Amino acid sequence: MRTCTLLALFLLAGTPLAFAQDPVEVAGDHYSVILENDDVRVLRIQYGPGDRTAMHYHPDGVAIFVTNSSFRFTMPDGSTVEASGAAGETIWAPGGAHSPENMGSEPAEVILVELKRD
Repeated sequence: MRTCTLLALFLLAGTPLAFAQDPVEVAGDHYSVILENDDVRVLRIQYGPGDRTAMHYHPDGVAIFVTNSSFRFTMPDGSTVEASGAAGETIWAPGGAHSPENMGSEPAEVILVELKRD
């Protein structure tokens, strides 16, 4: 059930492209590029307790939780999804737009491998 909940936070098929903002540009204090080439971009994502960011977009990818993490994701339509992941957990992350908020009392860190497809 937890994996389904985690997948739901990333599952945003049909999200309008009007919200397709790059997280590094709109939230550079939380997102940093640690590797990029023609095939992938790897982001280090770090949120302090209660931190949130503006709406942004990610393509399909793979997320690896570095810490135990608990997030609330606000979707472009205003709906919210709450989800958590355990340190070391890895999930498939379908692309889409969202505005995340760290709901935990500790810092949260995730590595996201974004796929670049033709």
